[in-house]
Amino acid sequence: MTEHIRLAKRVAEQLHCSRSTAEQYIEGGFVSVGGQVVEAPGARVRPDQDVAVAPDASPLALTPVTLLLHKPPGFEAGLGGGAGPQGSRSQGAPQAATLLNTASHLPDDASGIRVLQRHFKQLECFTPLPTEASGLVVYTQDRRIARKLHEDIETLEQECIVEVAGQIAEGGLPLLCHGLSFNGRPLPPIKVSWQNENRLRFALKGIRPGQVPSMCEAVGLRVVALKRIRIGRLPLAKLPEGQWRYLQPWERF
Repeated sequence: MTEHIRLAKRVAEQLHCSRSTAEQYIEGGFVSVGGQVVEAPGARVRPDQDVAVAPDASPLALTPVTLLLHKPPGFEAGLGGGAGPQGSRSQGAPQAATLLNTASHLPDDASGIRVLQRHFKQLECFTPLPTEASGLVVYTQDRRIARKLHEDIETLEQECIVEVAGQIAEGGLPLLCHGLSFNGRPLPPIKVSWQNENRLRFALKGIRPGQVPSMCEAVGLRVVALKRIRIGRLPLAKLPEGQWRYLQPWERF
């Protein structure tokens, strides 16, 4: 009976390298079995199977990535989904992270980064967005970006497009910009303007759960839908709903 062995062991023996180095080659997408790339170091292979390592394979530590997702409504995102612009929580809603896979990758991603299975592991999200909202959500493996978002999310300006129903009260727009309170505390000045007859553009910092619906209700409006289109200097741009792309090295929050 032919004995199967772990791919990492086979590569280590083939290249006369350490098992950890072999695992880096495999997780980096540099190893193929029978002409097919295999990214799992624990995959089992037969002695007679052809195992090849790409000529440009590098054993250096793999660079952590940051993924930008256009979350559709109906998915939770972030820290339980309760700390976003609308702030409600839906029990049992699927996590938006389940949308991060090879099939939903933006086809014309300009980053040029090769999609690897390891890019979908150990991701953190500090840009929560609740179930009923849509828009930009950030997932990262990069500790520097994770720390920045964790520390600065309250001071980063976020831009949202809010679809509303109802008739706004007289003087309602200036009141949305400054003069309202939330949870018993006066709100700081906020940039609010009409995008069209039923859509408002909000640009604000330190959004609290339920804040935007509460503000709209105070001036006679009801929130129908909400989409976050920018976090700091990073726009959602033309990223289609349900798809994701890589953050490019030159992009900053």
